[in-house]
Amino acid sequence: MQLGLSLDPSRCSGCMSCVVACLDQNDETGDGPAFRNVTRYEKGNYPETRISFLSISCFHCGDAPCRMVCPTNAIYRRPGDGIVDVNQDLCIGCHSCALACSFGAPHYDAKGKMSKCHLCATRVDAGLDPACVQACPTRALSYGPLEQLSTQKADKASREILAARVC
Repeated sequence: MQLGLSLDPSRCSGCMSCVVACLDQNDETGDGPAFRNVTRYEKGNYPETRISFLSISCFHCGDAPCRMVCPTNAIYRRPGDGIVDVNQDLCIGCHSCALACSFGAPHYDAKGKMSKCHLCATRVDAGLDPACVQACPTRALSYGPLEQLSTQKADKASREILAARVC
């Protein structure tokens, strides 16, 4: 079973709870790049404006391009749950993974080694949600098996299309 993350941007309020939870979970100070980032998008002109937010991290892709291009196999998929993680001892800092990742998930530490979201593997192993998912007050973030997440997205899209046709 491949686990992954999903975001419903229509629910994200930009509160940054996910970022703070991630920093706390990983004992990060916030001085360097975070595993999770929230970006603000503004659209329209006054008085018809809209602000939306996008919370992005590693989505632990089923066909993870970062993993495919890593020349040392430092990026691996955990057996059983498919969490994409990195063995920093094997990382040579070539940045191939950063170039291949559509989400900008790989980051490099002061030693030039890649690090990224590991889906709070210790929490997942203990039966808990990843810190970012648990902290999200609007439930914009979810995690679970990729097939289930894909089905939920497709069902939501179908409902929205039907609702638009009725109006």
